[in-house]
Amino acid sequence: MNARRKLSSLLVLLILLGTGGCAGGSGSPASTSAPPPGPAYGAGPTAGTAAATITIKDFAYGDPLTVAPGAAVTVTNMDAAAHTVTADEGSAFDAQVTGGGTATFTAPTKPGSYAYHCTYHPGMHGTLVVK
Repeated sequence: MNARRKLSSLLVLLILLGTGGCAGGSGSPASTSAPPPGPAYGAGPTAGTAAATITIKDFAYGDPLTVAPGAAVTVTNMDAAAHTVTADEGSAFDAQVTGGGTATFTAPTKPGSYAYHCTYHPGMHGTLVVK
């Protein structure tokens, strides 16, 4: 029982240290910093700032992804093999991602539907919709 009491006391101490030791209305005052610029909390992202993710799993891209022009697009590779997200036409985007890794690219600024593929695996195809 003595070991449990010591463990409980240690946990309480760690919790207090993790919260800055503040309880109730005592201690340091609440933060008064302003929220970051941009949309209000809980509101949707503004055009051009929305982030989106293409997830690669089992040598396949998910459903077509729709993003705002100029949005940051993260590619998450759940496979052990390396893959790419390469625009079929032109040089709109070309992200290479290692097995188990992530990469980021910027979506085109011109609205449209952009077909893409994996340069390493010719059977992998997807679509990025920009609008």
